[in-house]
Amino acid sequence: MSKRTKTERLHTLIPLEEFKALMGIDSREDKTARFCLLTATLTIEQYCMRKFLRKKYIEIAKINNNLIIPFREYPVTEIVEVRSEKRENRKCENVLINEIFYRPMIGNYYNCEMPFELLLSQSLKPYRYNKIKIIYWAGYKAEDIPADLAAACLELASWNMNRYRGRQIGVIGNNKKDSFEMSMPENVCKLLEPYRRKTI
Repeated sequence: MSKRTKTERLHTLIPLEEFKALMGIDSREDKTARFCLLTATLTIEQYCMRKFLRKKYIEIAKINNNLIIPFREYPVTEIVEVRSEKRENRKCENVLINEIFYRPMIGNYYNCEMPFELLLSQSLKPYRYNKIKIIYWAGYKAEDIPADLAAACLELASWNMNRYRGRQIGVIGNNKKDSFEMSMPENVCKLLEPYRRKTI
C-alpha cells in the first residue's frame, strides 16, 4: 500500500488533486506538483508575514492596564484555555481563568493589523497577575480558505510549475529549470494585499 493517499494533509492553500486537475498533471509529476504547492504556500505566508492554515498556538503575554491582549495569529477560531501567572516572593502562582472572565473581540489598532484580541474582565485587576498564557486555535480550515487566497496560491504554484517545466516564465539569470526566484507575479501580489500583516 502506498504511504501517500488522497487524504494526505499537505501544507497548502489548495488541494493537491485540484491543482493536478487544473494543470493536467498525472502521477508522474506528483513530486513536482507537491513541491510547487508547498513552495507557493510558504512563499505566500512569508510575503504576508502570517500563517494561514489552522493550527494550535501557545502565547505568553504581559497584562497591560487596559486588560486587552492582542493575539499574534488570526483569525482566532477557538480559545482552548487561559491561565494567569503571578510572581511574588520568588513564588509563581499559575491559575486557570474561567471563561466568564475573558472574551475574544475584534481589534482596532491604529495603522496596525491585529483583528483579534482577548479582553480580560476588570474583576481580575485586584489579583495583579503579571502574565497570562493563552492556548488557542487560529487560521483557516482547508475547506474555508478564502477564494482570492486560494487563487493566489494556484497562480503562484502554476507559475512555479511552468518555470520548472522549462518554459522560461519569470526565470532570471542562469535559466536553470529548478531555480526559483523569491519574488512573485504582480497579479498574485494584488490578490494577497488584503491578507498582508500591516506593521507600524
